[in-house]
Amino acid sequence: MRYLLGVDVGATKTHALITDETGEAVGFGRGGPGNHQVVGYSGLRDVLMLAVGQALDNASLTASQISGAGFGIGGYDWPRQLSDHLAAIAPLGLGGPVEVVNDSLIALFAGASKGWGVVLIAGTGNNCRGRDARGREARITGEGERFGEFGGASGLVDRALQAVAHEWSHRGPKTALTGLFIDRAGASDLDDLIEGIDLDRYHPDASWAPTVFQAAEAGDETALAAIAWSARELGESACGVIRQLEMQDLAFDVVMAGSLFDGGDLYVNPLQVTILKVAPRAQFVRLTVPPVAGAVVLAARTADLDPNAIRVRLIESTKELLKTIPA
Repeated sequence: MRYLLGVDVGATKTHALITDETGEAVGFGRGGPGNHQVVGYSGLRDVLMLAVGQALDNASLTASQISGAGFGIGGYDWPRQLSDHLAAIAPLGLGGPVEVVNDSLIALFAGASKGWGVVLIAGTGNNCRGRDARGREARITGEGERFGEFGGASGLVDRALQAVAHEWSHRGPKTALTGLFIDRAGASDLDDLIEGIDLDRYHPDASWAPTVFQAAEAGDETALAAIAWSARELGESACGVIRQLEMQDLAFDVVMAGSLFDGGDLYVNPLQVTILKVAPRAQFVRLTVPPVAGAVVLAARTADLDPNAIRVRLIESTKELLKTIPA
């Protein structure tokens, strides 16, 4: 029996999953942040040792029994970073070949029925990557505002806050966001809110995004416009990736991953409209399986196994295994 290892490394957590060659999940481990931009490469090495060690113990296996491994790592953005990431992985002593990709791609592998298409990440930040049927990849930078890439919760809150500031300075209309943000911050009034943010007493961040949706669901036009803007911006990133891969006329999955998609039609509808203008045959899929399952799909490819042959069992067994793991 051959065994596969998939690892999902992010800025807040790390998951490791082991399956056998049929896709049956047999081991799971977790750790804290592993993105080298957060913890350095030594921190990445340490969290890999912890999470993969737990998964191996859980599966009653040794590292030498792993026939192939796939790593989706946040912060792995450019080919010149590969050697440093492989150096952090090497102490694991894995028995088979290893492949490393950006963590957004494993969400694509987990959610796309054909194993290729476009993935959209809309969580705290945003990202978009794609892979075509031939294995060609396309991307945005994933670095957000610096490169004009929007669509995450942080950018949405910033946009909403600008509207509140416009009300304060009489540059824009009144908005229900103002009262909700005052309450969220614990400010006494709008003057106190603006002053408190400027003087760093109040700290609006991505966690305020549900407040924007609250205002929108109540019909506030400013909040609705902010959400639609965010969705269209992320949709335009997808359109760029689609053009890079020349997939405008193809049928493919657009995998949607991240908390902003919990906002439902308010966010998804303008996103879909934007993408369908460029790729009318695109199909939209909400990611419902942990991305680490996509890292196992990658591992199967490195071990010369057909991911499609194990995909259904992989997803089902991963969900079943995780039900038995304490939160």
